[in-house]
Amino acid sequence: MESIFFDIGLIIIVATVGAYLGRLLKQPLIPLYIIGGIFLGPVLGIITDAETITTLAEMGIAFLLFMVGLEFDLKKLRDVGSVASFGGVIISVVLFGVGLVVASWLGFSGSELFFLGLVLAFSSTMIVAKILVDQNSIDSLHGRMIIGFLLMQDILAVIALSLLDKSGSSLFGVVASLFQTAALIIVAVFFGRYIFPDLFKFAARSQELLFLASLSVCFVFAIAFHLIGLSIVIGAFVAGITLAGLSYTPEIISRIKSLKDFFAVLFFVAIGLEVVAVDIGPLIVPIVLFSLLTLVLKPFVIMVVSALFGYYPKPSFLSGISLGQVSEFSLILVAQGVVLGLVSSSILSLTIIVAIITIIGSSYFMKFGNAFFARHKKWLDFLEIIPSRKRDLVFSPADGKPATSVLIGYDRIGFSVLRALRKLKKNVLVIDFNPDVIRRLISKRIRCMYGDASDLE
Repeated sequence: MESIFFDIGLIIIVATVGAYLGRLLKQPLIPLYIIGGIFLGPVLGIITDAETITTLAEMGIAFLLFMVGLEFDLKKLRDVGSVASFGGVIISVVLFGVGLVVASWLGFSGSELFFLGLVLAFSSTMIVAKILVDQNSIDSLHGRMIIGFLLMQDILAVIALSLLDKSGSSLFGVVASLFQTAALIIVAVFFGRYIFPDLFKFAARSQELLFLASLSVCFVFAIAFHLIGLSIVIGAFVAGITLAGLSYTPEIISRIKSLKDFFAVLFFVAIGLEVVAVDIGPLIVPIVLFSLLTLVLKPFVIMVVSALFGYYPKPSFLSGISLGQVSEFSLILVAQGVVLGLVSSSILSLTIIVAIITIIGSSYFMKFGNAFFARHKKWLDFLEIIPSRKRDLVFSPADGKPATSVLIGYDRIGFSVLRALRKLKKNVLVIDFNPDVIRRLISKRIRCMYGDASDLE
């Protein structure tokens, strides 16, 4: 017990020093946490019980995804539904295929190809969600696009993890697991709609009881998903979505945030602790190549797919650079592959090193993304690849009356403003840079135009 206490104490102290340095030098904090873990573990050998820390770190992932679920409104995905669902699948399949080809070219074979393809296919929900929350960007257009992509990738990752966990099971066992997952989600929807509103109405009379009730829901769903062989983090995410519609959600978020931040620090430090001493010589070329593919090719593919679905360069660019890292699910999948004897520990070391490099790189990309886009915008004109799509994203009523008012942005406030203006019999032109929003307005026969009001051109 004392060993765990001192290990956690050292982690927090080192993380605090790193956070101070990060603030003084105006650098992102996540890379410093990871570097702190490398020094505490592989370099200095001070912390050796990495398994316990990793278990606590998994709780950090669970709390973060619980928070993301609480702040997540499924109705918002309606605005980015097509690019998040179809585009998300296309992105993952393309990157998985690229990973297979490159791994084969590098001399890997057998099941190693499959796992290295998965390393490239998924991005980190943990990293990206934290940075979006810190930047207050999770409700922006590119934030909703990113969360949509990540949600689809997490679904695919869970399917892959389920198939891997059931690799020794029959087809009936796999199908039964999928049915169990669907049943749990149906139960979550039922409780969220009919049980939790009254339950939390009573719990809200006491802040302590509200805090405990929300934590209990998180743990109940995490345990339930674990019992059917799935990750606890998916259960926590489902629990968050279940409570997201309650009127007490802001208070729950404020109570959970500090707990989430504490465990999240443990998670990032644990990534550094998991680096093991291996003969890195034969892995240098794969490490460099997969790092470049993750930091450069993956964002490029995401940008192009987003543009193909009609999005402007800026949200496409910000979405792409935000997802240029290896997912924690990839680490879990490869680690499970080592346990099952499907791949060697060198593949796990390769994955961890690439994850560290890409997490550090993408953290900087996200921090300075807006500045980079503003400075190098002219080099991103290639994202305007389907200009004809924009001609279809304009609607004007046949009455020929000119617009007397212009409404920029059709978000929650814009919706209320439009409703008020229409009651005043104003002819309103709505301008929005979300193509799915414009299509919805066209279906309602509301005068609208696809465009970015912040773009001088």
